[in-house]
Amino acid sequence: MSHNISATPSANLLRRLAGFIYDAFLLFAISLGYGAVLLVLRVIIVGADQAAMANPPPFLQWLSFIGLYLALSGYYVICWRKQGQTIGMKAWRLKLQQPNGALATPAQCWQRCLAAPMSLLCLGVGYLWCLLPPAKQCLHDRYTGTQVIVLPKTN
Repeated sequence: MSHNISATPSANLLRRLAGFIYDAFLLFAISLGYGAVLLVLRVIIVGADQAAMANPPPFLQWLSFIGLYLALSGYYVICWRKQGQTIGMKAWRLKLQQPNGALATPAQCWQRCLAAPMSLLCLGVGYLWCLLPPAKQCLHDRYTGTQVIVLPKTN
């Protein structure tokens, strides 16, 4: 079922943060799994005795960081493309969509994964932007042409 901006309210900042806190538990689990994969690879490459002492070169450190970023972003992209909601968004009745009610495109999802951390890194100004009327959108919503709406309660 699609919803448009005129029929459904935009999600406020507190509701968005609550959804993110729920998602943070799953993001932590994904991070642990990713770290376990890296540890297994390190043990395979340098051996169990040297794994704790091995210090990978900066290139591999950056590569592993990019891999973690892709793993965490992949969670969001898969959820948003499948039904417009992550687990935290479901719990708080939030949905990511385009203004016409369609699911976000893959490009929009990946752009959000790049822009949302930037909104946070700029002292949170990108998120605080959703406090301003009339659209009540975060900067990454505006940048990607998407919106986060509050779904109506279902009985």
